[in-house]
Amino acid sequence: MSKSFGPRNLFRNVDLSLQSGERLALLGPSGAGKSTLLHCISGVTPLDSGSVTLAGLTLSQMDPEQLAHCRRQHIGTVFQFFHLLPTLSAYENIELPLQLLNQDASRRKRRVEALLKRMGLESRAHAFPDALSGGEMQRVAIARAIAHRPEILFADEPTGNLDQSSGARVLELLREITGEEGTALLMVTHSEEAARICSRRLTLSEGQLIAA
Repeated sequence: MSKSFGPRNLFRNVDLSLQSGERLALLGPSGAGKSTLLHCISGVTPLDSGSVTLAGLTLSQMDPEQLAHCRRQHIGTVFQFFHLLPTLSAYENIELPLQLLNQDASRRKRRVEALLKRMGLESRAHAFPDALSGGEMQRVAIARAIAHRPEILFADEPTGNLDQSSGARVLELLREITGEEGTALLMVTHSEEAARICSRRLTLSEGQLIAA
């Protein structure tokens, strides 16, 4: 895989594979292209060359509608700044990806209630994002990201906007949930604490992936 912006090669001829249930930390200096690499692998940003295969599907061969469906079905994403929909409650934010996949109401209810309990958020189910703490918002975001049982979870600096205590709880949940669900995790992070929950580390430096 290769990607450039103007004359600058963010990364070139990188090869990356991730197995079911594996947790991989992607490290590197600011501006190295870590988030861009994550966006390319997740199908948000097109590659200049190379391809990404997910669940037996090649993303570059899909039209926009097929790609959107693939991402809804197979990919979950957790962001640094949560990206919860402000007009939806915690329950409704978690339920949304299941609605987009047209799951029936009873199945959605079972899954959302189980995730709220798993995240310790049962009492916050009907709270809107502006009434939640940062740690609570990120736990809702994790629940939303894994609600549809994706093959892979992308996390971009998931503790970067949290205090130490909330960040530690989020990391422990990510470690436990990916193990329980068998979901692969690719996490962009500057945090050594975050990287410690991963079984493998790679550093993106000068356009190349290096074992860390």
